[in-house]
Amino acid sequence: MLKRWLIYLASVLFGLALVGGLLVAFVFAVLYPTLPSLETLTDYQPKIPLRVVSVEGDLLGEFGEERRAIVKIKDVPELMRQAILAAEDERFYQHGGVDYLSVMRAALANVTSGAQQGAGTITMQVARNFFLTRERTLTRKMREVLLAYKIENSLSKDEILELYVNQIFLGQRAYGFAAASQIYYGKPLTQIDIAEAAMLAGLPKAPSAFNPVANPKRARTRQLYVLRRMHELRFISDAQLKQAQDTPLVVHQTLRDSTAHAEFVAEMVRQAMFEAYGEESYTRGLTVYTTIRKADQEAAYVAVRRGVFDYDKRHGYRGPEAFVSLPSDPAELDDALDTAFQDTTDSDNVAAAIVLEASPAEVKAVLSDGEEISIVGDGLKFAARAIGDKVPSTIRIRRGAMIRVGHDDKGRYQIVQMPLVEAAFVSVRPSDGMIYSLVGGFDFDRSKFNHVTQALRQPGSSFKPFIYSAALEKGFSPATVVNDAPLYFDAAQTGSEAWEPKNYDGKYEGPMRLRSALMRSKNLVTVRVMQAIGPQYAQDYIARFGFDPKLHPAYLPMALGSGAATPLQMVGAYSVFANGGYRINPYLILRVVDSRGNVLSKAEPAVAGESADRVIDPRNAFIMTTMMRDVVRGGTAARAMQLGRQDLAGKTGTTNDNVDAWFCGFNASMVGVAWIGYDQPKTLGTVETGAL
Repeated sequence: MLKRWLIYLASVLFGLALVGGLLVAFVFAVLYPTLPSLETLTDYQPKIPLRVVSVEGDLLGEFGEERRAIVKIKDVPELMRQAILAAEDERFYQHGGVDYLSVMRAALANVTSGAQQGAGTITMQVARNFFLTRERTLTRKMREVLLAYKIENSLSKDEILELYVNQIFLGQRAYGFAAASQIYYGKPLTQIDIAEAAMLAGLPKAPSAFNPVANPKRARTRQLYVLRRMHELRFISDAQLKQAQDTPLVVHQTLRDSTAHAEFVAEMVRQAMFEAYGEESYTRGLTVYTTIRKADQEAAYVAVRRGVFDYDKRHGYRGPEAFVSLPSDPAELDDALDTAFQDTTDSDNVAAAIVLEASPAEVKAVLSDGEEISIVGDGLKFAARAIGDKVPSTIRIRRGAMIRVGHDDKGRYQIVQMPLVEAAFVSVRPSDGMIYSLVGGFDFDRSKFNHVTQALRQPGSSFKPFIYSAALEKGFSPATVVNDAPLYFDAAQTGSEAWEPKNYDGKYEGPMRLRSALMRSKNLVTVRVMQAIGPQYAQDYIARFGFDPKLHPAYLPMALGSGAATPLQMVGAYSVFANGGYRINPYLILRVVDSRGNVLSKAEPAVAGESADRVIDPRNAFIMTTMMRDVVRGGTAARAMQLGRQDLAGKTGTTNDNVDAWFCGFNASMVGVAWIGYDQPKTLGTVETGAL
């Protein structure tokens, strides 16, 4: 009887095995031929974003849906590899693509405890990420298993792990562990510690749920689990486990895709790359090395911001940006604050805040992240006239007022405001036009209009050196005496309407040398010089410096900068004086490199004294430089002497009604142009000049 049952049981088991084998063979025969080619893996070309870097290689900007940084498996720290294996696939180097031991263990756990355990391997995840959809069907799972076998038979274990390390999604648009390390910790993968490696290794299971930025508590729980697994597998010691467990979970999320404030530069490069390579420029891993020097760029950014804030502060507080109705119920208050902050953004170190309480002694406010702050003492001075019961409600700082706050030199909060005025700065190397720094406006997020390249503004008195240079060409000298006296011109002479030019200070000094006239920016002398050389000659002459003659009509007002020029045109024009008389073209891109390191293009600029065209006599350039050194040493640009440099030359520029203010300065190694004004032209104020 027992023998019969044993025979029966053996027959059943054999039959099941036979059916199972036939089923596997059938599945293999049907599905295997339909599996995709592995060329995607053997010729791995991930969607690597466009990267814009400084001349030193520091990141200035990144464009693309996926943030990646490809790393070779030999460059992945051992502790990072161990953390991945502990979290995802401890038997990766033992199994053949499918870990049957893990499958049985997971099945047993599912039956006995009801807990859902996965049994997917790293190889299966590679198959899924490269070739398969996320649908939960038996057919997809079978294809995944077969693909895992195919991958294991085609690639080495290290090659598979390298694909996984670079391809897996880890949240915050990061694909791959190298990119995630930069995003979450602000440092390369080679510099992370055990605790950081465990946090990163815990992300693949659920990048959103375990995101340390969005869900720090769940990320911490997952990190501790990975650390325990590393310890159980003897990847780390007792002491290392304790130290890692005691390390707080701190992430340094990279809020900006750059290490310097160069948003306008990055956008200029993006446009150039899109024009050259189309949509492919965002995915083929191009790295664009720019001419930007990081230290120069940061200094320019800080200077523009400080200059704009200083100007704005001199003109007083305008009042809150808006007013929000704040309910008294705490639950409703949070919703109202969230809604209000959705319509505004911070501007670098200038944060939006909503006032909760206000008095002449203290203003309490809340920031967009929920932090409540107190502003007292000197922090209230700038806006003092807007605080108090007697202040009109339209400008009064009161409960519900949307204000701006920043920090003073001691780190204390103070009330500030978002300036309405704009500014720009650009600097170049005069020998070939290499752009060292470029700031196209006060805040790229507020306005993407690039004032360096797009803003055609009246150059005002900063245009006078080109008229004086034309006069030198006609036989004038710095010692030539010209009368500083009133003039009147009818419409026929000006090309528009009757004109009676005046000096900025309203004073006339009679006969004076050209050197003194330029140093004091005498308008009447410049107009008389223009009369002597002729407007048509002057218009033809300025084209040598790169100006568009059509934007500078051949009439007498051109002498005082009534035409139009961009800061980029001005910096190129002043470079002619700085380099001894050669025309150069400012350029921003040094070279473009693809993901394999191939140089696709590189700059070949014309160099002064070599390949650049000479456009003025070297004696002319020398004399004009000496005249503009006097402008800096004792004229309208004397404030530049605060830099403590004796080799600086330059010219200020102020237009009619002080609508635009300029300073163009240079020495033999650098030319810089600064501009300030309103986008919708209006006066900067009667005391604001290019010397500001």
